[in-house]
Amino acid sequence: MPVSEELLEILVCPETRQPVAVAEAELIARLNGEVESGSLRNRGGDAVSAAIQEGLIREDGKILYPVEDGIPVMLIEESIEL
Repeated sequence: MPVSEELLEILVCPETRQPVAVAEAELIARLNGEVESGSLRNRGGDAVSAAIQEGLIREDGKILYPVEDGIPVMLIEESIEL
């Protein structure tokens, strides 16, 4: 279930207040390659073990917030530094 357009219009990065947008499929595929190899970690330092289905990327392109079952996980420690 994708994030609704209405929700996307009001969501911002909790750290910088920059707007977020849906991440491109190529980025998600690259990150999932890192998940498979066990090298992807979130900003809390935990290994990301589940494949990323969808993500929201911060306007500056430096941070991705995962989306689980259509619900954005907008926690700084769960975000992924790009």
